[in-house]
Amino acid sequence: MRIIVTIKQVPDTTNVKIDPRTGTLIREGVPSIINPEDKNALEAALQLRERYGGEVIVISMGPPQAEDAMREALALGADQAVLLTDRALAGADTWATAYTLGIAIKKIGNYDLILSGRQAIDGDTAQVGPQLAEFLDLPQVTYVRELKITDHKVVAQRTLEDGFEEIEAPLPALLTITKEANKPRYPHAAAIMNAYRQQTVTIWGAEALGADPQSIGLEGSPTQVKRSFSPEPRGAGEVLTGPPSEQVKSLVGRLRAKNIV
Repeated sequence: MRIIVTIKQVPDTTNVKIDPRTGTLIREGVPSIINPEDKNALEAALQLRERYGGEVIVISMGPPQAEDAMREALALGADQAVLLTDRALAGADTWATAYTLGIAIKKIGNYDLILSGRQAIDGDTAQVGPQLAEFLDLPQVTYVRELKITDHKVVAQRTLEDGFEEIEAPLPALLTITKEANKPRYPHAAAIMNAYRQQTVTIWGAEALGADPQSIGLEGSPTQVKRSFSPEPRGAGEVLTGPPSEQVKSLVGRLRAKNIV
């Protein structure tokens, strides 16, 4: 079984701050990590390889420093790593990102399954996986928490707001994986050294991909982020005291004063 896993290097958002003047993220000095749910997708792929055999290939689009994320994925157990990096790819929205990943996956070819994290913590759109499936014309199952392969089909249990749903799809297919699916493993010291000393990361630019210049990067992005900002802090809350009947009377009076009820 040949499994492709899409991963993204993202800022560690627990440390991210926004420039109040420009409204953009301050990335200087902020550590980067593999998007957490992409690690769940990689772990799911590694478990499938351990069960059924085969090969796990990780692929990412990002700046040159994203090679660190690819090395970490190799240390975790991936067999191959492909990084799509080129200034022409910068500024891509989810549509252009899915297109770029899609043509790269077509270039790799011969795959049985594509796994992606449900969403990235720096955008929270959950759009790239489904858009990639549409571009590749693949059946897709999103929000997957459990999966198994049987009779050249994938049987996946996906999370719903009020329960779970089991879906069967023919291979090849694309699945987006949630954090509930598993607990990602940690790399061993020897594997980390091997990832940096022995293994290689394949680098492809826009020309190597044969990408349409009008479909990549900022040029190929129908949506653009104009500004990012932190919401203004709200005022302090107030706790109503006294007998319940008096609390209700006070609350209703305040709501009526604000024309809410």
